[in-house]
Formats: sequence, C-alpha cells, structure tokens
Amino acid sequence: SDNASARVIVLSGEGKHFCAGMDLANFAPSDKQPNAHMGMRKESGYRVTLDLQHTITCLEKARVPVIAAVQGACVGGGVDLATATDMRYCTKDAFFCIQEINIGMAADVGTLQRIPRLIPEGVVRELAYTGRRFLPEEALSHGLVNEVFETKEEMMEKVMEIASEIASKGPLAIAGTKESLNYGRDHTVEESLNHIALWNTAVGIGDEMSVAFKAKAENKEPEFEDMLPRRKYLDGEVGV
Repeated sequence: SDNASARVIVLSGEGKHFCAGMDLANFAPSDKQPNAHMGMRKESGYRVTLDLQHTITCLEKARVPVIAAVQGACVGGGVDLATATDMRYCTKDAFFCIQEINIGMAADVGTLQRIPRLIPEGVVRELAYTGRRFLPEEALSHGLVNEVFETKEEMMEKVMEIASEIASKGPLAIAGTKESLNYGRDHTVEESLNHIALWNTAVGIGDEMSVAFKAKAENKEPEFEDMLPRRKYLDGEVGV
C-alpha cells in the first residue's frame, strides 16, 4: 500500500467472540496430489505452518503498536493473535484457552513462544498442558491483560482513547520505541543499549523532536508527518 497513515492497529471481534479458533476443516487431509509420498506431504504441511506463523508475526513486526480488545472466547489461534500484540484488554465474559492440546496437538503458531514472556512459566505450563480456560481475573493478575471491563462498549471506548493518545505521538518515535522493546526482549541489556543508541543516532532523533519542541513553545498540539510506506522488493516481506 502507498498509504502509511495508520499509527495504531486495534484488533477486536464483531460478534460474541474475539476468536473461536481455527476451522477444524483445515486439518482434513488434502486431495491435491493424492499420490505424493509421505515426505512430500509433510514438507508441504511444514510450509503451511511457517506461513501461518509469519501471518501472526506480522503483528509483532508492524511498526505501529497493535492492541487486542478481547470479548468472549479467545481460543487457539486467537491466543496466537493476542500474544503477538503490544497490549491486551478484555471484557469480564472473556476467556483464553490454548485449545490445541484438547485436539491432540502442540500449539505451533506462536502462543508457546510468546506467552511465557507475558505470564509466569508455571501458569503457562498449566494452561498449555490442561487446555483449561484462563479467566479475566487470572489474566489481569498475571499480566496477560492490562484491564478488564464490564462491557465491550466500555472496553472499546477505553481502547480507542489509548489508541488516540498513541496516535498523537511522533510515529517515528513510536516505531523506534516498539523496535527497541522487541529487540530488548530477545537480547541482553548491553546489546539493547547499543541498539537504541544506533537507532537514535541513525534514525530517531531529528525532525519529530523539532516539531514537538516548536509545538510546546507555541502551546499547540504537534502535527507529525506520516511514516513512509514499507515497500515490497522481490519476494521480501512488507508490513505496516
């Protein structure tokens, strides 16, 4: 896309549930190339899983913050989605479930890799081994969600308020902050300090600071330029 005006992404469900999980029909054997030997079929399935993983990872790699607003069920793939976002909020009727164990498989699209960074490992293992429902009170106390709301309407009002506040900041500064937080999660403190020093030296300190200081001096709200669109070159990835 040539439009990079989005500064926050909010994910929410339209119906009673955020996500009821993957359609089990996707696990049915494919009739394509029925004579292919087992190794070929397994390799094809491996590639499908990688594609699904990449789809979820795009949320994590987006330059803009992604907020999940969860009502009702957040099951299986829904947990993959939610754990790849920057922040999560839910209603009192919500629940989270690592459903894959209940259908005889290990979750493989991101939940088991991301949720241990969000909540205590012992809790993760209980949820992953039992497939039980993780209720809002637990999710809040363990830090999976930031806040629990009585209704979806209340939740969306607060989430959009937070999104608007984020969108009012310099998009390059937000992108650098998200980049630094993600990098710091996977690297040492020393490596992460060097990374943000390089980022700010090469990219992050400049026009947006001038805009912010000028607006403050004039007692106005700053108006920041949009980011440039990310381009797709050859077969490389593209995102927000």
